[in-house]
This record gives sequence, structure tokens and C-alpha cells, in this order.
Amino acid sequence: MRSNKPSAHLLSPPPKPVGCELCLRAAPLTKHHLIPRTLHNKPRYQKRHSREERLTAIVWLCHPCHKHIHRLYSERELADHFATLDALKEDAEISAFVAWLATKPAGFKPKSSVRKRR
Repeated sequence: MRSNKPSAHLLSPPPKPVGCELCLRAAPLTKHHLIPRTLHNKPRYQKRHSREERLTAIVWLCHPCHKHIHRLYSERELADHFATLDALKEDAEISAFVAWLATKPAGFKPKSSVRKRR
């Protein structure tokens, strides 16, 4: 007998949670690739991470958290230093923003700040 439930493919993203995996607010979520897709075909990242890891290393974030991360760091920095959810949570600048944002209501949209130059 066949189940009506779709089976999860090995390379499927993790299931969508109820809230943002950083600030925990219930808000519309976007997929954040911990190893940016633009770097998937680079030999450096193919050696460090398996194909499965590159395709499934995804966290679900609200728009403000997602934008803030990309405002702070380049894709190479994200892949090299922030390839796990724990690494994102441990970063001082990200955790300060997340702590501030967590006190705001679900529909709150922070004003865009100028991108930080590195």
C-alpha cells in the first residue's frame, strides 16, 4: 500500500519550521543556504563539503534576519566562517541584531542601514 505522504528526498531542504531559526519570531520565512549556491561549483567548496551537504545546508530565516546576514558578510565569508546555524548564532553582530529583533512584533520591518564595508 502506498502512502499519500510525499517521501523526503535525500537532497531535500529541511522542513520549514513555524518561526525564524535565529530570532524565533513567527514570520514569513526564506531559505538561507549556509554554503551560498554561487559557490557550489567552486573546487574549494566541493573539496570541503559533499554535494549533499552543499544542497541541504539550509536554515529558514525571516526577511530581516536574512537581509542582515547578507548585509554584514560576503558569500565567501559566509561559506568559510558561518556554514552552520550555531556559527551564525555565535557571531556578536548577528546575535546583537537577533536579540533586538526578537523583541519586535512579527510584522516589524527594520529600516535598511548602509552596508558595512570590509
